[in-house]
Amino acid sequence: METFAAKGWVLLAALALDALVGDPASVWRRWPHPVVWLGALIGALDRELNRESWPASRRCFAGIAAVVLLVAVAAGAGAIVELALRRVPAGEMLAALIASVFIAQKSLYQHVDAVRAAFVAGGLAHARAAVALIVGRDPESLDEGGVCRAAIESCAENFSDGVVAPAFWFALFGLPGLLAYKAVNTADSMIGHRTPRHEAFGWAAARLDDVMNLVPARLAGVLIALAAPVVRGSVVPTLTIMGQEARQHRSPNAGWPESAMAAALGVVLAGPRRYGATIADDPLLNAAGRAAGPADIGGALRLMVAACILHAALYAAFAIAL
Repeated sequence: METFAAKGWVLLAALALDALVGDPASVWRRWPHPVVWLGALIGALDRELNRESWPASRRCFAGIAAVVLLVAVAAGAGAIVELALRRVPAGEMLAALIASVFIAQKSLYQHVDAVRAAFVAGGLAHARAAVALIVGRDPESLDEGGVCRAAIESCAENFSDGVVAPAFWFALFGLPGLLAYKAVNTADSMIGHRTPRHEAFGWAAARLDDVMNLVPARLAGVLIALAAPVVRGSVVPTLTIMGQEARQHRSPNAGWPESAMAAALGVVLAGPRRYGATIADDPLLNAAGRAAGPADIGGALRLMVAACILHAALYAAFAIAL
C-alpha cells in the first residue's frame, strides 16, 4: 500500500465490507473490539497521569504526554500490522478487513434507524430509550422534536467522525493513520470534556481531535450537500447555508455536516440542549426551517446513504486517476 492509488482500492474494499457486514455482534461478543483496547489504554493513562492533587498546568502537560504516547502506540501498531501484511498472501484484502472494523457506516445507520423504528413501534418513550444509546443528552428532557433533532444531528456528526475521517486518514497514511485517528477520536470522547477532572488533562486530546477533523468535517458537509436531491433538497442553497452557519456551532467541526443536514432536509437543528446538569445554549442551524419529525430521521438516513456512495465514488475516482 505504498501509493495513494493502492490505498484507495484497499479503502474502497474496506468501505464495501463495512457497508455489507458492519460490526457483527457475534464476533465482538467473543473478542474485544480494537476500540475497546484503545479505551482501556486511555483509561489507564487517565488513572495514572491525571492526578487531582496536581495543578492544572501539570495535568495539562501530563495530558499532552498521554496523547503523544497514545498516538505513538496506535500508529506503531498500525505500521507493524501493515508491514506484516505485505509478507502474506492476500495481504491487501486483510488490510481492507482490518480497516473496515474502524469505519462505521452500517452501525451508524442501524443505531439511527433504531430511533426511527422506536417511534413507529412504541412512540416517544421507546424513542427516548433508543436515542439515549447514541447521544449524551438527558433523554427524559427531550420531546418528540428533541429526540428527532438528536438522532439527525448524531447521524450527521458521526458520518463525519465515523466514516469520512477514518477513511481520510487511511487514504493518507494507511493503517497507521487510521489507528492514530481512532485513538485520538476515542480519547476525545473519553477525556476531552470540560469537566473539573478533564478540562486540563483532556485539553490535548480535544484539540488534536479538532485538528484531525478539520478537513474531514468540511468534506462530510459537502458530500451531504451534494446528496441533498435525494430528499428533494437543493445543492447550492444547502452549500450556502452550510457556509453561512457552520461556524456558529460550538464545535469547530460538527457544524459543517449538521448545518448541511439541516439545510438539505429543511429542518431546524441544534439550539439549546441539556447534557446532565449542563445546558448548552447553542444557536439554531437553519432557523428558517421547520421542526424535525420522525419522518425526517428516515430522510437523514437516505442522505447518509447517498453521501456514503458519493464518498466511495470520490476515492474510486482518485484511485483510477492516480
